[in-house]
Amino acid sequence: MSRTFRLKTPFSERDLDKLNIGDKILLSGFIFTARDAAHKLLKKQIDEGKKTPFNLKGSVIFYAGPTPSKPGDPIGSIGPTTSYRMDSYAPFFYSLGVKATIGKGSRSKEVVLAQKKYKAVYLAAVGGVAALLAKHVKKAKVIAYPELGTEAIRKLWVEDFPCIVANDIYGNDIYKKR
Repeated sequence: MSRTFRLKTPFSERDLDKLNIGDKILLSGFIFTARDAAHKLLKKQIDEGKKTPFNLKGSVIFYAGPTPSKPGDPIGSIGPTTSYRMDSYAPFFYSLGVKATIGKGSRSKEVVLAQKKYKAVYLAAVGGVAALLAKHVKKAKVIAYPELGTEAIRKLWVEDFPCIVANDIYGNDIYKKR
């Protein structure tokens, strides 16, 4: 039976050890958008010993690229992108303290093992409801790589952003549940 949790960022291991696959999350606090191109640039920046544009410890990365906002709105439609495209980067970022990623679709075996090793979770956001998800974004600001347009890293303030635990810290995977 799934449960519902209200969680605030940044996450600690204590926040995540009570979660199981299928649990519903209403997420509030700061999260950061990053897709393929941003992951590549961010990893390069770290490899070169440069400071990251946000603190990775306890952070949540949302695999999304929003549409431009309408006047008066903090953001346009914002839905999850397919997560497996970031699978080659995910273990690296979990090792640096990222505690959750948000996207859609299943993750590779290597990512699930890294989540277990570094006590991180993968949260699924429902695709196809980007306009509805945008209503949970209260503030948005580009903080890195503006040249990437919609793929720039954004700092979002979200309130009750709905997700489902797809991979927990114990190595369980909702996509492989029987």
